Amino acid sequence: MTETQPKPSIDVRTVPPRERHPRIFGMLGALPAGGSMLITSDHDPRPLHYQLETNFPGEFGWDYLEKGPEVWRVEIARLEEGAGCECCCGSDH
Repeated sequence: MTETQPKPSIDVRTVPPRERHPRIFGMLGALPAGGSMLITSDHDPRPLHYQLETNFPGEFGWDYLEKGPEVWRVEIARLEEGAGCECCCGSDH
């Protein structure tokens, strides 16, 4: 019988603002392909989404689980290796 491991999660409402993105990126870096993590925030984390799309195109999926107005919850998944991006740049990122 296999036990399901809980997804890593961070509630950034309890983290000083300047430490939020570094902690999140540290957690994302530790995710295996196909793994995901949960983020809880007091605001729409759209800037983080843009940062992921810009710096790691095609590597992460983004799914809003709750959209405010007081609490936002997002699941970020590391896409399977080899999925690559769907752009026409010719890269295998």
